[in-house]
Amino acid sequence: MERIPLATETTYDLAVLGGGPAGYTCAIRAAQLGLKVALIEKTDKLGGTCLHWGCIPTKSLLFAAEIWDHLKAASTLGIENVDKPSLNWDNLIKRKNDVSLKHAKGLDFLMKKNKITVVHGHGRLTSPASAGVFTVQITDEDKGKPRDLQAEGFTQQAKTEVKAKKVVLAMGSDARMLPGYEADDTILTNMQILTLPKMPKSLVVIGSGAVGVEFASIFKSFGAEVTILEALPRIVPVEDEEVSKELTRQYKKRGIEVNTGCKVEKIEKNKSGAKVSWTDGSGKAQSKEAEKVLVAVGRAPRTYDAGLDKVNLQLDRGFVTVNEWMETTVPGLYAIGDIVAGLPQLAHVGAMCGIVVASKLAGKYARAVRKDRVPGCTYCDPQIGSVGLTEAQAKEKGYQVKVGKFPFVGNSKATIVDAHDGFVKIVSDAKYGEILGVHIIGPQATELIAEAVTAMELESTVEEMMFTIHAHPTLYEALLDGFASVEGMAINV
Repeated sequence: MERIPLATETTYDLAVLGGGPAGYTCAIRAAQLGLKVALIEKTDKLGGTCLHWGCIPTKSLLFAAEIWDHLKAASTLGIENVDKPSLNWDNLIKRKNDVSLKHAKGLDFLMKKNKITVVHGHGRLTSPASAGVFTVQITDEDKGKPRDLQAEGFTQQAKTEVKAKKVVLAMGSDARMLPGYEADDTILTNMQILTLPKMPKSLVVIGSGAVGVEFASIFKSFGAEVTILEALPRIVPVEDEEVSKELTRQYKKRGIEVNTGCKVEKIEKNKSGAKVSWTDGSGKAQSKEAEKVLVAVGRAPRTYDAGLDKVNLQLDRGFVTVNEWMETTVPGLYAIGDIVAGLPQLAHVGAMCGIVVASKLAGKYARAVRKDRVPGCTYCDPQIGSVGLTEAQAKEKGYQVKVGKFPFVGNSKATIVDAHDGFVKIVSDAKYGEILGVHIIGPQATELIAEAVTAMELESTVEEMMFTIHAHPTLYEALLDGFASVEGMAINV
């Protein structure tokens, strides 16, 4: 991309370490509010894990899988001669890459539009702020040597460092691997599985969070034999218990083998792929062979080798602790995104935290992020969307809970789009009608949850939502019946 030359001895108002959704969003908003910003990204493309190895490419594959599933049932929709579609894996991967590249180029344009200086290299803090200014050393990520930024269009004074009054840490996260193993062409993380040269016939997925169940859904749609291994008592364990139960039911209906309460003992590679051995919930030894094994057991903060020790920043198990305005214990140093302790590792959370920081630094109105207003979206089939407290969490907090539940089988649009499994579940406070949580599993749940987030942000009550007109026929009309079901007055069930 075209780089904006650094002025002689420039001191930036803000330097952002990391060009993922949290970092680039923070940089753009800060620039919009008049701050002079440098964005430091160690790779050659902006966008981070989300754009290149996470959110965007996986959803591209999930969309293709959804179309594939519709093609299987084309004749029931009145469409003939598509009963034997064939999968072109190379084109599938090419489209996935094209989608990511298109938006990476879009980010390059936004950097230029907002006059943000982009420095490609690994940024490390060198020492505590001197006279209110931090120094970030820029080195080549692979060789660990100072980069020749002058040869890239920057001035001699800025050859190996960037100076800034404030610094935002937004380095993101790495996929965790099981102890004793390394990712390769058989034992995969979210990165390797997105570059497979061909479609595997079988897959064992270790972990059933969003990454695990999404890839399980993709590969099952394309015909692979899929097995899920989850250490906890239920899959998608952060979701409401009834959602977990419904996804398990739907996955088993699709032919996905679901195992919970599992302790993985070992992975042994062989000629055909690998053999995974585990102990099930009853203590019985089990095993499964597959071409590929996906390890999806969470993500680790990328706080190593960032010079945090040089500024005396103490970490909590590798994570950065911040206050409500995302400021660390070091004045002038902020952290956003996946590296923050206790913060959901979601792109939209990191992005909003970036907006909060930028707004505060520019002296503008800002509102701290509330974790109970964060939408969680899982793009498997069926989709899951949720916000707020689960029923169990609400009861643990002492609320007198009143629950409503409406099945999509009663929604005409769900029948039209041939996706009438699942439900909308409303968790509310019986005394005041406050909406405490909304949990959806079913068609377009990741889109439908937006209404619930808005309702909760505006502190709407169940009664107010019962008298909010919802267009017919729509999927989001199911929310109207969902809210009404809290009072036992859903119309369509």
